[in-house]
Parts: sequence; structure tokens; C-alpha cells
Amino acid sequence: MSELLVTILMPCLNEAETLAFCVRQAVTALRDNNISGEVVVADNGSTDGSQKIATDEGARVVPVPVRGYGAALMAGIEAAQGKYVLMADADASYDFGQLPRFLTKLEEGNDLVMGNRFSGEIKPGAMPPLHRYLGNPVLSAIGRIFFKIPARDFHCGIRAFRRDAMLGLNLRTTGMEFASEMVVKSSLANLRLAEVPTTLSPDGRSRAPHLRTWRDGWRHLRFLLLFSPRWLFLYPGIITFFIGAILSVWLLPGPQTVGRWTFDVDTLTYSLGLVLIGAHIFVFAVSARVFGTQEGFLPPNPKFERIFQYVNLEVGLIFGCILLLAGLGILGYAVNIWHRAGFGDLSPQRMLRLTLPSATCFMLGVEAIFGSFFLSLLGMNRR
Repeated sequence: MSELLVTILMPCLNEAETLAFCVRQAVTALRDNNISGEVVVADNGSTDGSQKIATDEGARVVPVPVRGYGAALMAGIEAAQGKYVLMADADASYDFGQLPRFLTKLEEGNDLVMGNRFSGEIKPGAMPPLHRYLGNPVLSAIGRIFFKIPARDFHCGIRAFRRDAMLGLNLRTTGMEFASEMVVKSSLANLRLAEVPTTLSPDGRSRAPHLRTWRDGWRHLRFLLLFSPRWLFLYPGIITFFIGAILSVWLLPGPQTVGRWTFDVDTLTYSLGLVLIGAHIFVFAVSARVFGTQEGFLPPNPKFERIFQYVNLEVGLIFGCILLLAGLGILGYAVNIWHRAGFGDLSPQRMLRLTLPSATCFMLGVEAIFGSFFLSLLGMNRR
């Protein structure tokens, strides 16, 4: 069988009210534009007769036993026979007649073409104000900052892509965050992305949509954070560490006064705590990067790999031992001061300025040693 040009894919879960309209619109778009293609409905266990409606209207039904928006779409993509896939919801909110504008961009060499509702048209009542003015703009901005994704409408439900390119991304999420995973992994894999204006209409269902604003919004945000160890761990860790280090160096010589505020050993305690927290988060960042690459969640990073050529287990162990010796040296100096005082009472503030840095060096040394072993274990399969 020769390969079709496009598969129009619709995820479906109890869409009897609107499915016939959507399938007819998709079939008409193929026929009127003389495009070789098919309509596939990835059914997620409908109980309202959606399967028969789809078949009667000329669509091919793919049963998907695993529940979830992402699971339905991934099964549909795998079953698709087209070179390209255009996906959109089966709720009559998107116009399948816009197929040609997506195909034009794909034929120009783009791998993923996103619809953009904000540069197109959002009809009255089609998008809740919370989604329009907060959810979509914020999540789209995070996507651009974290992953340098050019799309302005990160979560548009209508999009088209090369089937082979999408299958090569190893998409895994089963819920609504699948929409984010598709765009993020496309960007990380350096696929070519483009946008076209599209129209969003109020959906034609009488029941509530499957999308849950706060639950699914959090799932999208969580995904974006988990796929960006730099923003989740590395940058917060570095900032926390250096804030703590700067404050600690400022307070080590003695109390510091700013206006009517005096900062002493109590502030120094928290500052050194920030140093420890920042170092710990930094280890999380490196561990997450190694683990994500090993498991295929994140693509290999050549810069990161080059660092590992120089910063290995032995270097980490040496650095940890140096910190332990520094802590031991500071502790020895503190004990010597106590000895010269006849092991009697000393100023608590003076001793804390010595024992706190000593304890911090000990803990950082232990962190470096065991963190190095852990990272070495994670990276055993790294080539």
C-alpha cells in the first residue's frame, strides 16, 4: 500500500455529540483539496456509541485501552498511515478545513506546525478568561524561556507534524501534558517548528470538557520544570549558594550593621545554611541531567559530556577531602584558642564564627564525596 500524505487524527472519549460533524469536516477537507489521506479516531473507551458514529462517517477507529489524552494520541500516531499527521480535538472547536495551511508549512520543510489562536481568532466563549490571560500566556512564556521554543501559543490543540519525526521523540506522557512534551522534545531535538494562525470556536458539547484547569495546568507546569534541570535545580542552586557565601564572608569578621539593623552569628548560621542548601540543589541538578540523558528523557548535551571528561569521581573525591581537611583545620584552630583560654568560658559569638564554618566544610566535603560516588554510579553507562 502506498503511503498516504496525511492522517487526520482525533482523540475521542464520549464525543457522540460532535464527532460526526468533525469527521465529516475532515473528510470534506481531504476531498475538496484533493489530498490523499485518512481520518483516524483514537477511541479511549467511549461508552456513548462514538465508535460506530466514527465508522459510519468514514473514519478508522483505533481502540486505546490506556486512558489519557496523550495515550490516545500516541496510539493514533503509531497507527497512522500518513506521512504527516494533523491532530485536533473532536469537540468541534477547531476547523479541519484549515488543513491546507498546515500542509503548506510541512511541505516547506518544517517538522512540527503549531496552530496559533492568538494570531488567528478566538471566538466569544471559546476560551475561559483564566486560560486566555493567565494559563496559556504564562506556560507559553515558560516554554520560550526554558527551551527557546519559538511558538507563541504553546498549547494550541490543533497541530500537524511529520509522523516519523514524532515517533523518533520517544513521547511518554499519557495525560494532557502530552501537548507540552511534544513541543519541548521537538525543540530539544532541534526539529523545525512553525506556527500558522488558526480559529478557536466554542466546543459543541453539552457536558463539561475533559480539561481541568488547575489539575492539568499544574501537570503542564510540572512537566516543563522536570524537563529543565537547569531552571528547576541548577540556577536556584547556584543563586542560593552564592547568596549564602557572600553573606557568610561578610559576617565572618564580626557583626555588621546596616542602618538600625545589626546582623550577627544568627544571620551567619542561616547564611551558611544557604551555602549547604545551594550545594545540595546543585548536586540534584547534575544528577537529574545525567539520569534524564541516560533514560532518554533529555537529549545528550555535548558541553555537559565534556565537563565529565575533567570532573570525574577522582576529582570529586579530592575536592571533598580538601573540604574535610579545611573543616578539620578550622576546628583545630578553634580548639587551640580554647586551649589558650585554659579550656574555660569563651565568647559564644567568637567560637560560633569558627565552629560554624568548620561544620559547613565538613558537610560540604561529605556532600562532595558521596555525591561524586552517586554521580559516577548514574553515569556508568555514559559513552
